[in-house]
Amino acid sequence: MLTALIIDDEAPSRDELKALLATEPDVHVLGECANAIEGLAAIHRLRPQVVFLDIQMPRLSGLEMVSLIDPAAMPHIVFVTAYDEHALKAFEEHATDYLLKPIDPQRLAKTLNWLRNGAHPASQAPPVSIELLRQVPCVSRNRICLMGLAEIEFVHTDLTGVQVVSAERQGTTELTLKILQERTLLARCHRQYLVNLDHIAEIELLDNGGAEILTHSGKRVPVSRRYLREMKDRLLIS
Repeated sequence: MLTALIIDDEAPSRDELKALLATEPDVHVLGECANAIEGLAAIHRLRPQVVFLDIQMPRLSGLEMVSLIDPAAMPHIVFVTAYDEHALKAFEEHATDYLLKPIDPQRLAKTLNWLRNGAHPASQAPPVSIELLRQVPCVSRNRICLMGLAEIEFVHTDLTGVQVVSAERQGTTELTLKILQERTLLARCHRQYLVNLDHIAEIELLDNGGAEILTHSGKRVPVSRRYLREMKDRLLIS
């Protein structure tokens, strides 16, 4: 059985693809998402084998979304687009395949046969992944939001996921601490924490060899002994 997820901001396009996939007895559609932020969460939660992904979507494009997927959860990516130039871009970004809208059933059949016969997903995130993120996609109080890096004070993990904290709000992101450390200027200060150096008001040294950061908004962030020296070096503290 081939498990699939559909991510497209246009409901008619999702319905069309679902109807075509419903005729395939060995394809099971796990769900559908109307934007890339919901799609990112669904990929990490459902772990589909293939994602049919629209390229042009508001706020976060399909190409940008692929670069944010945890490599351990990377599915086959089949880009779905109405524009030939984007299809060419999809190949440059190491997609498994692409389909042009409106979808030709025979072309879809070829893609599915390729997937059934062992097509391999990209072994690494696409080249766009080396760019620094300017915003972090989050879910907060049943709302989807993008939090700008400049406003983020720190990020940490807890039992519910990865929490992104600013002075005024907080959200949960599907991005891992590893991806956030690689794709932003947030600094590791603890196994479970990254901090924005621009939001540090003071650092209190503790008797156990660790420290505690006080942010400009008054929040406290732990610094473990393992990362204290690195933090001091980045802040040019002797």
